[in-house]
Amino acid sequence: MENYYTPSALLLPLAALSLASCGNQKKEETRQPNIIFMMTDDHTTQAMSCYGGNLIQTPNMDRIANEGIRFDNCYAVNALSGPSRACILTGKFSHENGFTDNASTFNGDQQTFPKLLQQAGYQTAMIGKWHLISEPQGFDHWSILSGQHEQGDYYDPDFWEDGKHIVEKGYATDIITDKA
Repeated sequence: MENYYTPSALLLPLAALSLASCGNQKKEETRQPNIIFMMTDDHTTQAMSCYGGNLIQTPNMDRIANEGIRFDNCYAVNALSGPSRACILTGKFSHENGFTDNASTFNGDQQTFPKLLQQAGYQTAMIGKWHLISEPQGFDHWSILSGQHEQGDYYDPDFWEDGKHIVEKGYATDIITDKA
C-alpha cells in the first residue's frame, strides 16, 4: 500500500509548529489612536481647502485631514446647533434623544460616544461651545462657553470649567485654541 499525504495531514504539523513559535514572540501592544473631533458651527466644505474649497487656505486643517480621517459623506440630521450636537453625541435622532430645539436641556444620562471612549480607556475633554444647556458628562475635563445662552462672548468670555465659573481675558477663538 502506497503512503499518501493528504493536505490536512501536512497542514496540522505546520499549524502546530506555527503556534509553538508564536508563543515565544512578545505580544505587540496595540496603541489606541488619538482622536480629535472638531465640530464647527455654520462651516461649509467650501471654507476648507482640504475639501477643495477656495475661499481660504487652511494648511493646518489640510495636514490633519491628510494624516487622519476626513469625513466626505457626513450630514447633519438637524439644522440647529444644539440638537445637531446631541445627535452626534448620542447617535440618535432629536426626537429619540430628547433635544429638539436650542431651548431644550440635554439629558446627559443617556449613552454618548465620549462615555464609550472613556470605557475604552481614553481620556476625554470638551472645549468650546457646548450649547446643550446641561453639564457635560463623559468628559475627564471640560471647559464650555457659558455667556449669551452658551453662545459665548467674542472678548473676555465666561466659561463653565469642570463645575467652576471663570472669565478668561482675550479673544474667544484664541482662548479656546489654547485650552484645547
